[in-house]
Amino acid sequence: MEENAASGLREQQLRRKRIKKIKSTIVTGIVIWILTTSILTVTLFVKLLHMEDRLDELAKSVISVEQVMENQQEKSAASPKENAETLDTVKNGAEEDNLLKEGQTQKVYLTFDDGPSESTARILDILKEKNVKATFFVIGQEDGESKELYQRIVAEGHTLGMHSFSHKYNVIYESLEAFSEDMAHLQSYLAEVTGVTPEILRFPGGSSNQVSNTDMKEFIRFLKEKGITYYDWNVASGDATSHAYTPEELVQNVMNDVGRYETSIVLMHDSSAKSGTVEALAPMIDQLKEMGAELLPIDENTTPIQQIPADSVD
Repeated sequence: MEENAASGLREQQLRRKRIKKIKSTIVTGIVIWILTTSILTVTLFVKLLHMEDRLDELAKSVISVEQVMENQQEKSAASPKENAETLDTVKNGAEEDNLLKEGQTQKVYLTFDDGPSESTARILDILKEKNVKATFFVIGQEDGESKELYQRIVAEGHTLGMHSFSHKYNVIYESLEAFSEDMAHLQSYLAEVTGVTPEILRFPGGSSNQVSNTDMKEFIRFLKEKGITYYDWNVASGDATSHAYTPEELVQNVMNDVGRYETSIVLMHDSSAKSGTVEALAPMIDQLKEMGAELLPIDENTTPIQQIPADSVD
């Protein structure tokens, strides 16, 4: 009897242990599942927010550039006098001063806005392969990969320029204070990351954009006081518009206009969404070299192309 009782007690104890172990396994599994699900949810949410920000910035960039072009078309149609003054202006505001004259060597400056991005490394690889230096007007990206790309741009002899830190038009153009804070943030950040303090800038949307809530002349005066030179463009690849140009069409857009000027500053975009720009770059460079153009990075000797000439602003 005692042996049967002892045996029954042991079986009960073993059963309890098995049940306890099963319960523990189930609880642990549930906890792990909850934690994993929570982590995945948070990660996906953060990525979604980042994607929404980038899409918003891209949309604003497209809208801004299109508004600049539409504004120019309106100006061109207004009167014969205004037709002579286009977005393709140099520092004194006269396009004719920059028209190519016989015997002149053409200077072409390839510029890329909005990077760094997933396309930056490919752009840099092509430029290195073709032995060409370019200019990058960058925004603020604080991840490790972007920091390496800023450093590579400088290390490989390209010019590092400022575009804006946030690239949010409604923020940076809200007031002079907001603009100055954004620029100072980007300038100090790039200096910290690369050891180079940029002294050139491209306004998001250009100096004559129709998005700013503040008179652009206020920002121009501010930059002049700070010794910062801003550069617009007189040749656009077309990659900023909503039209889906093929790489061949992007090249042709550039070649159609470059032939007109002694100095051409070409607007392109460094964005993960601009794969066509990357594909167009090598053949574009080849054709520019074939026509005898000198491909250069922007420096202190570069003639500014400005939609609103700085000299016209007191």
